Amino acid sequence: MVVSNDFERERASNIYLMSLVVVLVGLPLPILNLLATIIVYFSNKNSTFFVRWHSTQALLSQIFIVVVNSVGFSWTLSIVFGNEVVTNLYIGYIITLFLFNLLEFIATIKAAILVRNGKNISFWFFGPLTDLVCKP
Repeated sequence: MVVSNDFERERASNIYLMSLVVVLVGLPLPILNLLATIIVYFSNKNSTFFVRWHSTQALLSQIFIVVVNSVGFSWTLSIVFGNEVVTNLYIGYIITLFLFNLLEFIATIKAAILVRNGKNISFWFFGPLTDLVCKP
């Protein structure tokens, strides 16, 4: 994927930065990040292929993270306000959730930096999926 100008690199990089900002602001509510990413996706739907591709990759990765976080959030609420108890399975899930979020946070920062420098970054699972969904 060839990037023709600095403006495209900056727009694609800002897609990843936006998702980081929303995560920090709306951390307890997993859906806020997905809504912000959907808005950015639709605002970039008619952009150049480079910007559209990164917007799609960010959206697909956020969908996965929102599902993982929503399960953990609802499970935690059922423990706090319901009659559920903390089990080893719950603790394992929360540790996995934390690791997924940490990995996604680091990958997003790396993607923003590399894309801004004109390098294409493809996430391990979401890059090939983005290739299937986003056509030039």
